[in-house]
Amino acid sequence: MTVGIKDVARAAGVSVATVSRVLGSGPVSEALRKRVEEAVRATGYRPNLSARRLRSQHSQTIGLVVSDIRNPFFTAVGRAVEEEAYRAGMRVILCNSDENPERERLYLGLMQEERITGLIFAPTRATLERIDGLGLDFPVVLIDRSGPPGLHDSVVLDNAQAAAALVEHLFVRGYRRIGGLFGNTSTTGIERHEGYRGALAARGLPANARFIPPNADAAEEAVMRWLAGPERPDAIMASNSLFLMGVIKAMRRLGLSTPGDLAVAGFDNEPWTELVGPGLTVVEQPVDEIGRAAVSLLFERVEAPQRPVRKVVLPGRCVLRGSTAVAAVAPAV
Repeated sequence: MTVGIKDVARAAGVSVATVSRVLGSGPVSEALRKRVEEAVRATGYRPNLSARRLRSQHSQTIGLVVSDIRNPFFTAVGRAVEEEAYRAGMRVILCNSDENPERERLYLGLMQEERITGLIFAPTRATLERIDGLGLDFPVVLIDRSGPPGLHDSVVLDNAQAAAALVEHLFVRGYRRIGGLFGNTSTTGIERHEGYRGALAARGLPANARFIPPNADAAEEAVMRWLAGPERPDAIMASNSLFLMGVIKAMRRLGLSTPGDLAVAGFDNEPWTELVGPGLTVVEQPVDEIGRAAVSLLFERVEAPQRPVRKVVLPGRCVLRGSTAVAAVAPAV
């Protein structure tokens, strides 16, 4: 026999309206929510998603479009988004754009067709430049990348400050030829480069940066050429974990070690970063907080479409390890 919403209401001792509010993430007390959720489990009730979709303006689904699912940062943020959506009784559609504006266009069309409740999006620079003309009919929260002021809610790291902190740390440890690797498809790379360049300028040092495609192979090849050339740095700051991996792969191919031959610092405190050599110095991003904040902003926007746009800027945390030990011949600070 099919279990219906009335059966759940009867088992929980509440009204059908209360059950509907719980299933739709509406306002109810925590005690009532728990009672209804227990009744749902006890009765084996499964909501008719197709019927709910027809009765509502949206599908109780969150869209999540990330730029590169191979980047552990987006994997971790995606998990946090899914966890928050699950708690709210929402589904998540995950798409990976591979930093490709054409794929982003196709996935945005898919989200329109699916009548999603809202979208959490890490767009390329190319898409950001035209996002206000895309005519999206659902709320959008940007993650990791900053959009045009006042257009969409966003959750980002304080990228410039985090990059500047790494440069300052390297300077204090005695490094003066500090190179930087930055992605060439996102606003994140630009912001981290600004922090890097500004920190060097404040110390009277020149910037020595490379802008490359955001993957480990591109970083490996760039570092191989860099270390063989006349502008060889004594330290490299990699602006994401894929670049960090590429730096280490290039050093192994060249038979170099850190920090003796080259100091290395970067972004994202992945488990492997503490296992390489003496451990790699990194900026740890608050990935869980980014995911939770993005979902919270999305729900707030659904409830209050006209409220002012919010930009949440979160700090990173420097995790200092042996890859940035004091230079063998450290100049006076």
